[in-house]
Amino acid sequence: VVDDEMGDIKRQLEHRISRLEGVLRLQKTITESEGKIFVTNGKKADFNTTLQKCKEAGGSIAAPRNPGENDAIQYFVKTFNTYAYLGVKESLIPGKFQFLDGTELSYTNWHLNEPSGKGEE
Repeated sequence: VVDDEMGDIKRQLEHRISRLEGVLRLQKTITESEGKIFVTNGKKADFNTTLQKCKEAGGSIAAPRNPGENDAIQYFVKTFNTYAYLGVKESLIPGKFQFLDGTELSYTNWHLNEPSGKGEE
């Protein structure tokens, strides 16, 4: 009986999550890549505010680690016709970049002569 009840609760939760994701997809504020969920509120903010909002939501600022994740971020850039902050920072070595936790970038897709810090990266 307990297993049946847990199964029912699980199905109900999965159904609710599916409905919520459907609404967010209609609003173009959610997308997915390789099991990761990417979400935006569509509002413009500075980097620190963006970082804080991501933490408050239980996530982190996006940092593409492969072409699929890069495409997920580009989806929001194109949808909202704006830039996106990334969870990437310049290391102590000028011109070298790393993830916010200090680990080395394993994937980049910069435009030619980028990153320059001018918003065209």
